[in-house]
Amino acid sequence: MRTHHLLFYASLLLSRLADQVLLFLVPLVVYQQTGSASWTGIAFFVETLARFVAFPVCGVLSDRHPPMRLLRQSQALRALSCIAGLAAGVALHGHAALVALVLVSAACGVFTTQGVMAREVLLPHIFPGDRFERVLAHAQIADQLGMVAGPAVAAAALALWPWQGVLGVSALLFLLADAGLAWWQRQHTGALPQGRSAQGERWWVPLRTALHHIVQLPGLKPLIALAAGVNLVVGVTQATAAAMVTGLLVQSNAVYAQLQTAGAVVTVLVLAWVARVHWRGHALGVWSYTLLLAGGLMTAWAVHPAVYGLGFLLVIGFDKMFSVYIRAGRQRIIPPQDFGKTSGVVVLLNNLTQPLAGLAVGLGAQGADARGVITVLVLGMGLIGGAVLWIGRGAASPKQIG
Repeated sequence: MRTHHLLFYASLLLSRLADQVLLFLVPLVVYQQTGSASWTGIAFFVETLARFVAFPVCGVLSDRHPPMRLLRQSQALRALSCIAGLAAGVALHGHAALVALVLVSAACGVFTTQGVMAREVLLPHIFPGDRFERVLAHAQIADQLGMVAGPAVAAAALALWPWQGVLGVSALLFLLADAGLAWWQRQHTGALPQGRSAQGERWWVPLRTALHHIVQLPGLKPLIALAAGVNLVVGVTQATAAAMVTGLLVQSNAVYAQLQTAGAVVTVLVLAWVARVHWRGHALGVWSYTLLLAGGLMTAWAVHPAVYGLGFLLVIGFDKMFSVYIRAGRQRIIPPQDFGKTSGVVVLLNNLTQPLAGLAVGLGAQGADARGVITVLVLGMGLIGGAVLWIGRGAASPKQIG
């Protein structure tokens, strides 16, 4: 891989590292200070709802404005949010400080969405000589390397400072990511998307276009349904992991950090495999969906840390494999001129089940035990997959992927 390519992926890695520090920090701090899986579920609901509701707006912005500028702005705004959260955490105490932490997480979620959508529009253009699935897999690997280091960095920072100091670490990482992206941009000689002028166009027009594509384009609705099913299990796993590991299964914070790191390592290995193998038809989606379902069942029925850990690794490890399948399908189905706005609405529909999973945990968990909620949501994923398969038998096959 060229040095020029590495600069871009290194910036993605640093940005993901900072995000992962926050994703590790918030549920752990909330659970430690409240002792309740329900409150970690509510915190997860707030953060993910803000993150995913922003997708349609950010998709429209990515079509109308230069995506590179939006990507850099998202990193600067996340750094500022972390600095503001650090100041609020020092000034406030008790539950008020926890509320400040959750609000910082929600704000960073919105700005992460802005960066994700800008990156989605950029990726097909930055390395035109490479197969798109390969570019996606390398971008996912950069993400996952950040996720590998994220729990270790967060745990080490928490050992040295209170959670307010860890917010400062995230702010510094976001600033370094932006500096790396600026350096890459100065060296890049190819043309980058500049956005489409939409002077006088009302906001509801692009959203109407997106909804029209979702209804009319063959193959898009099954992808949305399957992604929604996957995100039920991914969402409930992320919302309950801190409580299940450190509470119900009585493991230490270090074990929780090691499990998160192991999940990221497994994902890197899976994505490296995806990048090297040419997948025929829907094999990529079928394998990843099935393994995610199996992992979810193991976390739901776990009575031993090893069983829960294996299920967790399957869910986290193969989520990104399924994401490659979904993103490659979206790229082929959606017209390029409407990709940003349509992807924004599609990603919102894909991911609304994540905050709903967090809300279900908030309403249904019993102390640190969330196994009943996990079981219901895993069964929901299975029903969605079965329904898509049954309906697809009587309909035209979606566009081949891979």
